[in-house]
Amino acid sequence: MTLHRDSFHASGARSGAALAAEDVHGAESADAVVFRPVVDLDSGAVLAVEVEVPGAVPSIDDPAVQAERLARLARRMASAEPLLPLVLPVPASTVLAGREPFALLEHNLRRAGRRPREVTLMVGPELRDVPREALLRGLGHLREMGFRCGLGTAQVPPDLLLEATPFLFRIDPHLTAGVPGDERRTAVVDGLSRIGRGSSVFPLAADVRSVPQLTRLRQAGVRLAHGPLFAGDDWSPGDRVRAVPDSSMTSTAPGMDVGPRVSEFTVPAVTMAEDATAEEVLDAFTNDTALNSVILLDHRERPVASLDRARFLLSITGPYGHALHARRRAQRLADAPRTVSRGVPAMAALRAAGTDRERVYDDLIAVNEFGQCMGIVHVGDLIRSLSG
Repeated sequence: MTLHRDSFHASGARSGAALAAEDVHGAESADAVVFRPVVDLDSGAVLAVEVEVPGAVPSIDDPAVQAERLARLARRMASAEPLLPLVLPVPASTVLAGREPFALLEHNLRRAGRRPREVTLMVGPELRDVPREALLRGLGHLREMGFRCGLGTAQVPPDLLLEATPFLFRIDPHLTAGVPGDERRTAVVDGLSRIGRGSSVFPLAADVRSVPQLTRLRQAGVRLAHGPLFAGDDWSPGDRVRAVPDSSMTSTAPGMDVGPRVSEFTVPAVTMAEDATAEEVLDAFTNDTALNSVILLDHRERPVASLDRARFLLSITGPYGHALHARRRAQRLADAPRTVSRGVPAMAALRAAGTDRERVYDDLIAVNEFGQCMGIVHVGDLIRSLSG
């Protein structure tokens, strides 16, 4: 989830609770679609938008009907939120139906200007009751099509969580409700977060309602959440969310907690897959004259290479440069990524930037605890802030 914003302003946005979903035959139904902002518990930024269909998501046997329902829902989501990553609910039975229901979904997403990699398909909690091999095979098909996958419940065997390798999994509301007062449920959340960190999977805490819950989830290592603490059922993409308490206010680590953090200087990164061609990167630099860098990511959103504007353009616009490089992988012209944890003090990041004299002013890549790209930091911004 590399694109993030601290808050959004949108005029004329429709209320999420007022957005009605069509039924499987194309007529209007009374069921409302509710949008949930997925919030970064460190920065308070909205990182994604999840759609919820109140009540059980219908399980339909006809793949054509499944496909049409998903396509309608995707069109509504893409229309309401054109930028942030989306989280779309999918019944487990649909995943078992193979690629057919998702081909139409992919087509509609691309027509709306969205890519499959910007959508996480959250498989419903009934996934506990379907055959394991069939589920794993279905999730594999979705990843091959470019979608991210999420598990809609954490109440699955730990080895299934490891085998399925989802992008994220949901910590069920009844577990979140037990934090921090119920020691047993809090211990379960601690364990789930540890499994997530060890396997590069994001745990997403559902239905967070209080600051003590938020504080304890942070301590457990959970970084994504949604719930009434951040926004009500009438929230729509573009609306503000309630501010989260500053995590540094409760930190006990001496010395290193002084001063602004890297997260305060992080801006959205322009990212591409690690197999992107030099021509694709050239188009990005050409279309945005203020763009300093392009970051190449692996399938886990971890930076594998960084392309500095000046050095890249020097290589590809020189004699025979376009002919030699344009249709080949851009990574051949890239440098190793310079990463920095988003939670470290800005002064420490500035010192790290100065260790390589030839790349002092290259953008730093802010990463989370999984090593995943959360944005970039312009070294010039650090210098101006800390010298002021």
